[in-house]
Amino acid sequence: MIGFLRQLNIADLNVKDVKDHLPMDPPEEAKALADYAAAEIKLHAAGAIYFRNSEDADIRAKFDYCKRAGISVIVAGDPTPEMLPRIEAFAREYDIRIAIHNHGPEDKLWPSPLDVLKSLEHSDPRIGCCIDVGHAVRAGTDLVQAIRQVGPRLFNVHMKDLTDFHSKESQVPVGDGIMPVREMFEALIAIKYRGFVDLEYEVHADDPMPGVLSSFAYMRGVLAGMNYASRG
Repeated sequence: MIGFLRQLNIADLNVKDVKDHLPMDPPEEAKALADYAAAEIKLHAAGAIYFRNSEDADIRAKFDYCKRAGISVIVAGDPTPEMLPRIEAFAREYDIRIAIHNHGPEDKLWPSPLDVLKSLEHSDPRIGCCIDVGHAVRAGTDLVQAIRQVGPRLFNVHMKDLTDFHSKESQVPVGDGIMPVREMFEALIAIKYRGFVDLEYEVHADDPMPGVLSSFAYMRGVLAGMNYASRG
């Protein structure tokens, strides 16, 4: 992972609780954190983290995991609306933001970021959205409109590309599909988005780097063409 990030010239990472990312077990987490620190890699988000246990001890363990890592955004996979007030209390206590992840038409709770947004009208400002563009578009969401509507509650973006907006199996490197990448970047700039656009490349697991490299090259090229990359 660290070698791949160096090859990509990337120093920021959204991690998951898996062996080769950031294990939740404290000793294993500490070892991984030392490796990332030595490589000067900063961890900005963790997830998706799933809140399937409503016990406070389980919720606290996940916040402690992120606090130890200095992570400021938890991408939450499937919190129920009933659990949100309890998670919100921890978000206030730890001052860690929660970005609820949409999972497309198969998701009965949060198919679209707009479904998430409907539940957040009276929530603490630390509760918001992670827009997964591939899942959102399969739910029939206008991505550009969704970015603008979510606005200040947008804390994270999972980027991917599809050749068919009805098929999650149609994923390709970013730029090889029909995702409106430039228009989405324009919308992110318009809302003054200060978070990260994290590539989520989920195909060719045995040899992902060619697709990952071309995805970053395309996105960087789009931003350079908009004269944005030079502005940071």
